[in-house]
Amino acid sequence: MTSWEKLADKGIVEKTIASLKQNGIDAYFVETEKEAKVKALEMIPEGAEIMTMTSMTTEAISLAKDINEAGKFNPIIKKLYSMDRNTQGAEMRRLGAAHDFTVGSVHAITEDGHVIIASASGSQLPAYAYGAGKVIWIAGTQKIVKNTEEGIKRIYEHTFPLEDARARKTYGVGSGVNKILIINKEFIPGRIALILVNKVLGF
Repeated sequence: MTSWEKLADKGIVEKTIASLKQNGIDAYFVETEKEAKVKALEMIPEGAEIMTMTSMTTEAISLAKDINEAGKFNPIIKKLYSMDRNTQGAEMRRLGAAHDFTVGSVHAITEDGHVIIASASGSQLPAYAYGAGKVIWIAGTQKIVKNTEEGIKRIYEHTFPLEDARARKTYGVGSGVNKILIINKEFIPGRIALILVNKVLGF
């Protein structure tokens, strides 16, 4: 286990949650993966239009699978898989960027309540920044860092190498820290919820 995989202690978690709330992000703490999934599903009304972003965390807790296969929601990903990027590219971009709910994870959370997400393509960033009506993130507390500088360092030293290896194995091409979104504060009350889990989850 590297230093980037060490779970945050209780005091740091409490400080981070308080900071997130001050910055307009609803924040919660749970002990287990099961509790995280239950909490996330409680936030999503039946029949909701929802996009599950690529996330090792949501896959690890089977949240993405439950959302996309349970038959209770209206999953965007199924629509996207049925479309032709060559002829329906513009519509696909709109669907991926603006929907009622989006679920995923983040790469670093600072003790002063900022959230950092890196991306190779940037496909998930418009929804996180503004396009989605509601955003639900799940993250292990190992992603809590001191400040934004340390968060960027975490991405380059830890997240990127692991994601690059995963992408090469899965897609046959490497990843890249091509675009970074930093959310310092959320303007719309109740729009973003972050569930922190006392488990090492994701990158």
